[in-house]
Amino acid sequence: MVKAILFDVDGTLAETEEVHRRAFNEVFAEEGLDWRWSRHLYGKLLAVTGGKERMRHFMEAYAPGERLPHDKIAALHKKKTARYVELIGSGEIELRPGVFNLIHEAREAGLKLAIVTTTSLPNVTALIGGTLGPAAMKMFSVVAAGDVVPAKKPAPDIYLKALDDLKLPGSECLAIEDSENGLKAALAAGVPTVVTVSAYTDGQDFSGALTVLNSLDGVDLDWVKGRLAA
Repeated sequence: MVKAILFDVDGTLAETEEVHRRAFNEVFAEEGLDWRWSRHLYGKLLAVTGGKERMRHFMEAYAPGERLPHDKIAALHKKKTARYVELIGSGEIELRPGVFNLIHEAREAGLKLAIVTTTSLPNVTALIGGTLGPAAMKMFSVVAAGDVVPAKKPAPDIYLKALDDLKLPGSECLAIEDSENGLKAALAAGVPTVVTVSAYTDGQDFSGALTVLNSLDGVDLDWVKGRLAA
């Protein structure tokens, strides 16, 4: 029996990656860096989870002449996060179809809700507040985000932490993810997973998912229970 639904954030709750990419590029330009992440390049960089990790990978793979120290990378990421929060606050992002209904139906049925993401907590707070309301973070029993674990997705660490905080086994939960890395992380933690393909994850390998959907539109708790019982 499902007792909790665990949501990834970027690409799952909302199509946010283009806002992230814009924030990165604006900060790079402001800092005088000759870095410009095209949509095509950003799609490749998303294979690396975590903004700071993504910038380090970019330096190594695409800008070998650049050697920014860790504190500079951290400062860039902090500035990028602030810019992302500002952009999200403008109200231009909406939840993906079906997300709002599933969250509220799950709450009414007494299920626990959790956020399980590698994105930073300010990003999560901005998105949840901007789409569900300023008090909406209280709807989530657990928010596992950012650098609270040493290894990010596809490692299962962030899911294992969320399960520990929820005090539930993975078999009594359902994860909603949009990426191959997220799916691998959830499955490695023993959490059955539904994938809702996002703009940047189409064509990835989703082997092991309960099902792969274009969105959560029309997905309700009866559907979830049926999938878990199948």
